[in-house]
Amino acid sequence: MTIQKNTQLPVPPHFNPDKVGEVWRVPYQERAAEAEAWAQRHNIKPASSDKTRICLLLIDVQNTFCIPDFELFVGGKSGTGAVEDNQRLCEFIYRNLGVITTIVPTLDTHTATQIFHPIFWVNATGEHPIPAATSITPADIEQGIWQVNPAVADSITNGDYELLKKHAYHYVKQLSQDGKYPLTVWPYHSMLGGIGHALVSSVEEAIFFHCIARQSQTQFEIKGENPLTENYSILRPEVLVDFAQRPLANKNIRLIQQLLEFNAVIIGGQAKSHCVAWTIDDLLTEIKQIDASLAQKVYLLEDCTSPVVVPGVVDYTEQADAAYARFAEAGMHIIKSSYQLSVIS
Repeated sequence: MTIQKNTQLPVPPHFNPDKVGEVWRVPYQERAAEAEAWAQRHNIKPASSDKTRICLLLIDVQNTFCIPDFELFVGGKSGTGAVEDNQRLCEFIYRNLGVITTIVPTLDTHTATQIFHPIFWVNATGEHPIPAATSITPADIEQGIWQVNPAVADSITNGDYELLKKHAYHYVKQLSQDGKYPLTVWPYHSMLGGIGHALVSSVEEAIFFHCIARQSQTQFEIKGENPLTENYSILRPEVLVDFAQRPLANKNIRLIQQLLEFNAVIIGGQAKSHCVAWTIDDLLTEIKQIDASLAQKVYLLEDCTSPVVVPGVVDYTEQADAAYARFAEAGMHIIKSSYQLSVIS
C-alpha cells in the first residue's frame, strides 16, 4: 500500500468493546440507517470507486472459536485471546471503513460424522477418543488402538465399511508424509445450523456496517464440509486425493485468483496456529508459483489472532510464531491493528 493519504475514521458510538465476548442479535435495520448516515457524514465513497483495492480476509471469526465457554475457544497464552483479538479487529474495521474494499469472512462448517470428530473413531471397547487430547497416527490404526466406527459407514460411504477404512488410513498416513499436524480429534464444533457456526456478533455488526456504508457485498466463504478431510485453510483441504489417487477435494482456485488480484490482502482471525497459518501458507505456496514478489501485498494482523493453547494439553504458540517468521521472511508484512492504512486517493 502506498502511503499517500490519512484515511482513519472514528469508531462509531454503537460499538461496545465490552460486548465482544457475548452473543447477541445485530439490529440490522438500525445499523443500516446509521451506516448510511455515517458514510454521508464522513464522505465515505462506495467501494466500487476504490483505486487501491484492499481485501480483509477474516478466518473463522465464529462463536465456536471466539466466545468463552464455546467448543474451541482460542484463549491463546492470555486465556482471553480471541475476545481481545476481536475487540481490536472491530476497531480496525471501523477506523479503516473508507479504504477496505471487500471483507471476506470464512466459515468453518461441520456436521457430526466427520473424520476429526469423536463419533468417527472407536477403540476395542467401543469408546470414542477424548476430544482435543487425542491425535491419531498411522501406527494407532495399525495397532488397533483406534479404528473407524463401523456405524458411520452408512452415512459416509453408503455402508461400505472397508472402503471407509481405506479412506481413513490413507488420510492419516498422508498427513504424516506431507509434514502436516497429526489428525487431531476435536470437540464437535462449528456445527452447521448451530450458534457456534455464526460469526461473533460484534464482528458481524462491524462487517454489516461496512457492507452498507461502502455498498460492498460481504463475501462469505464456506469450508470444512467434506467428511473425509480436515480443512484448516480456506484455500485447500489438508488432503486432495484419496487412496486410489482420485480427487478427494479441490483447491479454492476461484478465491486464490481473486485474492491475488487485490492491491493488498489483510488477514486476521482464528486460530493463528491452525486455520490462519494454513491459509497464509497455502496462499504463499500459490504466490511462489506465480511471482514471489506478490507476497509483499499481504499484511498479517498479528494482534487479531491467537494460537491454540489448551493448558496442560497442547500449546501451539511456538509453531504459530515460527510460521509468521517464515511468512515475514517471504516478504509478507506483520502489522498491528493500529497500523494506519493509507492509499492513493
